[in-house]
Amino acid sequence: MEQMKTKPWSVSGKYVLITGATSGIGLAAAKELAVRGADLGIVARSKVKAKETVEQIEMLTGGKTKVDVFLADLTDQRSIRSVVSEILTQCPRIDVLINNAGAMFVKRILTRDGMEKTWAVNHLAPFLLTTLLLDRLKLSGQARIITTSSHGHKMAKTGIVFEDLTAKKRYSFPQVLMGGANFRYGETKLANILFTTELARLLEGTGVVANCFDPGLVATNFNQDNGLLARMTMAVMKRFSRPVEKGAETLVWLADSNEISSESGKYYVDMKEATPSAAALSGEIARRLWEVSTCQTQHLKLE
Repeated sequence: MEQMKTKPWSVSGKYVLITGATSGIGLAAAKELAVRGADLGIVARSKVKAKETVEQIEMLTGGKTKVDVFLADLTDQRSIRSVVSEILTQCPRIDVLINNAGAMFVKRILTRDGMEKTWAVNHLAPFLLTTLLLDRLKLSGQARIITTSSHGHKMAKTGIVFEDLTAKKRYSFPQVLMGGANFRYGETKLANILFTTELARLLEGTGVVANCFDPGLVATNFNQDNGLLARMTMAVMKRFSRPVEKGAETLVWLADSNEISSESGKYYVDMKEATPSAAALSGEIARRLWEVSTCQTQHLKLE
């Protein structure tokens, strides 16, 4: 870790792999990182949107930025494993991994793996993607893992409900009428912080740091596929939202700043370390979540 403190860091010339880069803060961050000289790997679900993103970045940088596209369905663990194989074949080096993709589903939907969909996208996908890519990240000597959390994690006041990981209770009557989907979303964002805490502990001494952040209330297309009420709610919230470039500011800073090279396991808001909810501060719960997530993804232990 001492080497990390003395060796200057810049994202210029680094390879950055990012999920959720075809819209919102992910797209804004990808553009800014490209302008700063990073080469990019984009993990996307839509081939069309990925192509549009590549064209925007190439136009912005005059074609100087290398942009690879990897297609995957982050609700499907088989798809994640498949795309990781492709990434490992194509990318001899990964310097920064950004777990940015996120979603919220107002109805309880189970994936083909039997996982509730919000949990699958927001927590299990970054968990599986990260653990499968860790060895490649370690090869860089210095590397960063950044995960997008949210102020919404504070809605999960009861912490991670391990007894109901498929969220039957969250989506049952009358909880669904009381905003059960919102609380479920908050639970996944809490999981992002706990995941970062335990990941940082496991990575001590490897040269890889892991941090997470809250982008704030951002004007994006988030939650547009959950019906009229959800769209109307987001339309009202957009009036009080910050632009995507502002929401991406801390993400870009975590990827590029030299001053936080030795910081790991932290939660940031507006480029400053912040204190998350009490439920996010338990190392014991973070370790339990890691063990449960390992079982849910049927993945080998982190070595």
